[in-house]
Amino acid sequence: MYDCVVIGGGPGGICAAIYAIRAGLKTVILEKLGVGGQIAVSDIIENYPGFPSISGPDLMRNFEDHAKSVKAELVFTNVKKIETGDEGLVMHTAKDPIKTKTVVICSGAEPKHLGFKGEMEFMGRGVSTCGTCDGNFYRNKPVAVIGGGDTAVKESIFLSRIVDKIYHIHRRDRFRAEKVLQDRIMSRENIEFCWKSNVEEALGDDSGVTGLRIKDIESGKTRDLAVDGIFVFVGINPNTSFVDCKKDDQGFIITDVNMATSIPGVFAAGDCRVTPLRQVSTAVGDAAIAAFKADEYISELEGRSYEKVAKL
Repeated sequence: MYDCVVIGGGPGGICAAIYAIRAGLKTVILEKLGVGGQIAVSDIIENYPGFPSISGPDLMRNFEDHAKSVKAELVFTNVKKIETGDEGLVMHTAKDPIKTKTVVICSGAEPKHLGFKGEMEFMGRGVSTCGTCDGNFYRNKPVAVIGGGDTAVKESIFLSRIVDKIYHIHRRDRFRAEKVLQDRIMSRENIEFCWKSNVEEALGDDSGVTGLRIKDIESGKTRDLAVDGIFVFVGINPNTSFVDCKKDDQGFIITDVNMATSIPGVFAAGDCRVTPLRQVSTAVGDAAIAAFKADEYISELEGRSYEKVAKL
């Protein structure tokens, strides 16, 4: 049995594991794909203390090296369900079940789909949710970017250095991104802004995307944009379907200030929980608290049975 199972190998998961291991807890990180999470596909990070400007992959390599220095155990598997048992918590995975005293969920979130016609049909054939991953396919070509938050603006700025032209589409008349990002994107000469516009349809053929149809919200007029790529950045969905705890209506885990969920011994940190800000710095802050409280929880279990705790 483990003392602590950390679900997710992003910044939060790595931080939680480091804190748990340093506290003397037998710890394992469960990651379904690869270490890094969303940060692994981030172009530039400029708001993480100590690194005025660093790429996502480079920062994540530093995290991974730190984890290796404390001999963190990493298992690549997908968690399907968390159950409470007489002797603790059971992780049902794609491999064998794993027993543990505590869990820190750092499973993050994945990009949302907008739902316009042709979006899923052309996903991977012109429609993408990652400019850093796929931008080079559209070097010196025209593309469209959809969204008004930090991620959409950051990705548009990144793509503007690669592609010929960007049509940046937003349903409102201004961005909600950080002021510094707004100033930066407005200075890009190869970006045309399509304000107060909705996306109607991805246009294409057997070879992939050939255009994008948008609709002006006020006039109702449609316009066909000749683009080879469409990048969608309209929010995230949490990876939390495997745990049956209290969540909000979008599926984000509800925690208290100690990162504790409604299930005793289960904590959550980072993008997967209800929080006003989702950044690398907030993920690691959450994770440090979660691991600290997991250690406290184990200490408090001395002399008490898990069966009694599970019924509280």
